[in-house]
Amino acid sequence: MIQALTAKDLYSLEEYSIKRPAFRAQVMEHKKNRQLHIGPNATLYFEDELTIRYQIQEMLRAERIFDAEGINDELDAYTPLIPDGSNWKATFMIEFVDVAERLIALSKLLNIEDRVWMQVEGFEKVWAIADEDLERETEDKTSAVHFLRFELSSDMAAAVKSGTVISAGIEHQNYSYQVVPVAENLRASLAADLK
Repeated sequence: MIQALTAKDLYSLEEYSIKRPAFRAQVMEHKKNRQLHIGPNATLYFEDELTIRYQIQEMLRAERIFDAEGINDELDAYTPLIPDGSNWKATFMIEFVDVAERLIALSKLLNIEDRVWMQVEGFEKVWAIADEDLERETEDKTSAVHFLRFELSSDMAAAVKSGTVISAGIEHQNYSYQVVPVAENLRASLAADLK
């Protein structure tokens, strides 16, 4: 079972200031194997213990949080994004460089977060469970950032662990793309998230 992060897993602000360059380089290299572009404007950034530990360290650093209550607040906010052995969790970003273009696109992509899927070859598609922490969409537009969970059966997890290929896609009336199959480096990294 994948363990949740606790305060003892984190560096103090002083220690992090020393270790940050090497830790950041390690995380950036790791993240290369954990992102999936689906079409030209959507990306899944798959989270795990390392990516979330880095996110928390960066938040503590940026906000100069060093007290136990503040650290626990950050842990409470981010640790639910760590996969628990039967799922994949991802930050889903809709990415447009031009702000005006992004605003128009977000108004046309309502509910896109519910139309993202992953598929283990030989099994049905697994549709994303989106934004369990809070609603990120209004009646006029969706958010550019969503948090997704893909819940796998034990048979799916076993198949991925044994090397079965994975595909992914988005089926939305205004944005429909698929990646068949995902790259092997991502597949292997996602397999490590499963028990």
